[in-house]
Amino acid sequence: MPIWIVFVIITLLVFSVLYYVRFYRRHVIGENAVEQTLNVTILDKQSSPIIGAKVGEDNEEYWIYVQPTAGGPKREFMVGIHYYHALNSGDQGTMTYKGRDFLHFALQRD
Repeated sequence: MPIWIVFVIITLLVFSVLYYVRFYRRHVIGENAVEQTLNVTILDKQSSPIIGAKVGEDNEEYWIYVQPTAGGPKREFMVGIHYYHALNSGDQGTMTYKGRDFLHFALQRD
């Protein structure tokens, strides 16, 4: 087998691995995502214990589940304790997020 065929196969393999890593970081992890604002309804909230938390660290994670008011897929975001206690199921407002990261929620007052 000629050496140039082996070189081409290795080069294609390297490019495909690099493309996969770039795709994974951008679309799954949300790296370099654009900040977006969306009108949502809070569906539910949940706290879950962190196993192995050290002394002085938070021992729970706080999650909210939202759905866009205009329709669309339900999503979940990890939030801080202050948002967790301030928001309730059924609340509506404007949420700002970046990829998978929750940034802010402005409650809509009637």
